[in-house]
Amino acid sequence: MKTKKTWRRSSYSGAANNCVELAVGPTAAVVRDSKKPGLELTFRDGPFRAFLSALRRS
Repeated sequence: MKTKKTWRRSSYSGAANNCVELAVGPTAAVVRDSKKPGLELTFRDGPFRAFLSALRRS
C-alpha cells in the first residue's frame, strides 16, 4: 500500500498505546503495533477479509 495511510486504532486500547492499528486500502490491509509504528505487515484484501470472518465466527 503505497498511498498515504489512515490508521485506525481499536476503541478498546484506551490511553496505554498497547494495541494494533489498521489501515485499509482498496486492495490491501496494513497492520502495525502502536508501540513500533515503523514495522508493518501487509495483507491482500481477500485473505484479510477471510481472517476477520473467522475471528467473528469464533
